[in-house]
Amino acid sequence: MLAEILFWTFSAVLVGAALGVILSRNPVHSVLYLVLCFFNAAVLWLLIQAEFLAIVLVLVYVGAVMVLFLFVVMMLDVDIVMLREGFARNAPLGALIACIMVVELSYVLWVRRLGIELPGAPAPVTEGASNTAEIGAVLYTQYAYPFQLAAIVLLIAIVAAITLTMRRRPGLKVQDIAAQVAAKAKDRVRLVSMPPEREP
Repeated sequence: MLAEILFWTFSAVLVGAALGVILSRNPVHSVLYLVLCFFNAAVLWLLIQAEFLAIVLVLVYVGAVMVLFLFVVMMLDVDIVMLREGFARNAPLGALIACIMVVELSYVLWVRRLGIELPGAPAPVTEGASNTAEIGAVLYTQYAYPFQLAAIVLLIAIVAAITLTMRRRPGLKVQDIAAQVAAKAKDRVRLVSMPPEREP
């Protein structure tokens, strides 16, 4: 009973934070709402005794990826006025997608009426079992190629973020490495001969 109360409580907070991500007008606030989403998802992982996944979600996503997102959002200098105009323009499509998702979730909640058996609760973890060892055994054997593909996708995302940050825009000062290497002393230093000052 307590587990069900905790599940519905943290699930409600998770859904509310997810709505905050997409409805917040400030991109920085959206990132902070997403951090709250990850924290609540980590608690849900703990409820099904997946401690390794929960701590990885907090350490990796909240501690590293979300900090990177926050810096990228702050460096991109997003035009909030233009962002609001785009939100208003795409609001009907977003509302349609939201309605479809609500209908699908309604079918999931009432799936017992369709005659489909729901899966039971996960089996309790035996004493001495290691989530890390089980995940590693599956990840590096059965899912080795998808794991490497995900690493490549993340590398492409990093390169894209750096490219967006270093794009040309007014007021941006960039270094010209070739001009710096080709600089000579005679171009930078000028020696001036001045007569000595006479003492009064």
